[in-house]
Amino acid sequence: MGVAVVTGANRGLGAEWVHQLLESGWEVYAGYRSEPGRLSTFENSKLTIHQLDVQSNDSVDAFANQAPERIDLLVNNAGVADGRWRNLNEIDDGWALEVIDINALGPVRVVKALYGKMSHDSLTNVAMISSLMASIDDCHMGRSYAYRASKTALNMFTVAMKKEAIEDNISFVILHPGWVKTDMGGDRAPVEIPDSVSGMRQVLTTRTLENTGQFVQFDGEILPW
Repeated sequence: MGVAVVTGANRGLGAEWVHQLLESGWEVYAGYRSEPGRLSTFENSKLTIHQLDVQSNDSVDAFANQAPERIDLLVNNAGVADGRWRNLNEIDDGWALEVIDINALGPVRVVKALYGKMSHDSLTNVAMISSLMASIDDCHMGRSYAYRASKTALNMFTVAMKKEAIEDNISFVILHPGWVKTDMGGDRAPVEIPDSVSGMRQVLTTRTLENTGQFVQFDGEILPW
């Protein structure tokens, strides 16, 4: 096992990533935006937590400066929903820009700040937590305008970054966690949080420099762009 960094780790999928990684013997450095939430319940000497606002370059830089010097896994999980606007007239352009800033640019800021600590002699995996709602091919219902756009932008940023990261031994994967029973997914969602995370972790075991940048569901299915 090595060193993992998890963002948006105070609840839901992020907290479960931390839990499962710790159980597997990883050293984990976890970020939370305002309150540590579930992170405060973990009693493990291998866990370090630090405040992180992915919209702030200063916050991201401070987070990165305190991170371990060698990182083997980055899970970019921090993100927000957009309110699922039902029609064009409901779109709040100010909030839409914030959603895009958090969901698309936020992970890029984190990768940029941690890049030097992820480039070393063995493979580093970067997991970008996206969504099937990022898929242009799969956009049958519309709505959720900003969320969809933000995750599609995240996918493109990731595919672009993978091109230069190959030479630095860094492999990216874009992960759809499924429709999960989280605050965002709701109680009707069919996938339990632990099952989603364990599935995504299994996908990570198949990552190489040859398949970097793929868009993959938590059960291993390759998704359409």
